[in-house]
Amino acid sequence: MLTRRALLGATPALLLSKSKPKRPNIIWYLPDQWRGQALGFMGDPNAKTPHLDQLAKDGLHFPTTLANSPVCCPARSILLTGQYCHLNGMTANDLRLNENSNTMAKILGAAGYKTAFIGKWHLDGGPRMPGFIPPGPRRQGFEYWAANECSHDHFHAQYFRDDPKPIAMNKFEAEGWTDLAIEFLDSQKNSEQPFFLVVAPGPPHDPYGAPEEYLKHVNPDQLKLRGNYEEFEGGPTRKDLAGYYAACTAVDAQVGRLRRHLATTRHAEDTALIFSSDHGDMLGSHGLRLKRKPYEESIRVPGIIHYPRVVKPGRVNLNMLAHIDIPATTLGLCGVDVPSNFQGLDLSTTVAGRTDRTRKETFFQIFGPYNGDGTVAGWRAIRTDRYLYARYVDKPWVLFDMDNDPFQRRNLVGDPQARTFVLPDLEARLKGQMQRTGDSWSFNWSAPVEDAGRLYKNRTYSSVAEYLNSPQ
Repeated sequence: MLTRRALLGATPALLLSKSKPKRPNIIWYLPDQWRGQALGFMGDPNAKTPHLDQLAKDGLHFPTTLANSPVCCPARSILLTGQYCHLNGMTANDLRLNENSNTMAKILGAAGYKTAFIGKWHLDGGPRMPGFIPPGPRRQGFEYWAANECSHDHFHAQYFRDDPKPIAMNKFEAEGWTDLAIEFLDSQKNSEQPFFLVVAPGPPHDPYGAPEEYLKHVNPDQLKLRGNYEEFEGGPTRKDLAGYYAACTAVDAQVGRLRRHLATTRHAEDTALIFSSDHGDMLGSHGLRLKRKPYEESIRVPGIIHYPRVVKPGRVNLNMLAHIDIPATTLGLCGVDVPSNFQGLDLSTTVAGRTDRTRKETFFQIFGPYNGDGTVAGWRAIRTDRYLYARYVDKPWVLFDMDNDPFQRRNLVGDPQARTFVLPDLEARLKGQMQRTGDSWSFNWSAPVEDAGRLYKNRTYSSVAEYLNSPQ
């Protein structure tokens, strides 16, 4: 036992070793468009996810993990920059993230981490294919690189390293990206340098599908439809739903494979594996498709943190965790100072079980319409423990009492009692969030710029305003 006298006489090296614990490796595993309800341990009878079920048992689960801007590029930009989209500039899909952004890879790289990105990038703007992002500032601080911009061709993906020659994957892309993640882990097996690895597979994003070995176990006719599912013309069919759930199982298998390989390395105890997604998928709930909605199926994503040396297994935290918090929390786990311009909460002490710092409300943003998934205009929203409230610039839109209406089937915006006793408080909270974050309705746009590939078909844009002011 180290007495006070012995401590006072201890060498500086000993004191240093006590004050600076080993820095963890970080893996973010981020499949695309995985809604938070679609997990076996969350009670979805269609979801066969044994490896993620086990990951949650072995780690910490935040059931209410939320995407502040539930669409691909904006969500990814929040995770990478720790800022809401109106500040980092990514207010629409297929813009290019500012090359001067202070990103997680740059911050951790400066702190001595080896940084690596594998998978779907979708932050470079311009034509999606062939998808080469050259070494340099457009990689936003990542050193090791095996990625493409965006294709969603899950069975014929290609990727790039440091030259523009594409490398064919020739397998279901979730397996291919995990192959590359394992390759990276092997490259680090003898290194004392901590690493920050992002693995971003495309599935279960549409077009829905998976290898036959997974599809054959999902009978479309036996799927149990969610309590707010509404069939509609052009909406997802039972076959689509079967493809979605089969893809979830296929990705789940790769998470299991990655964990098994990690366990064979000396890094297992000191690696924080964070599993989440950029946004969910409506999958026919409320008669809607895809994302960009304030409904739970769109904004709720998986949230599992597995870090053996720090996180006691089997914990569930019922408080909200937002995308905006994940960067700050990751830096906190690494013992790296959180930049002053990061806008989320550092919940690392909560993750470690030392405090119970919590998020009281979560703020959401979508800045414009997208006809392709039925989003009619930009909106802002706020979610508390009990209520979800969203509005357009000129009028309230939806208000749900999540305690009494978890499937969000009764819109209370027109309810006299709710308008008197609930709506004013939520309206004030939403206005306060906009003011605190520096948001304004002036960031909205109304032209259908995201439809028909307008932002990426011909050239690269850094903002919607640049597109609108350029010759079409």
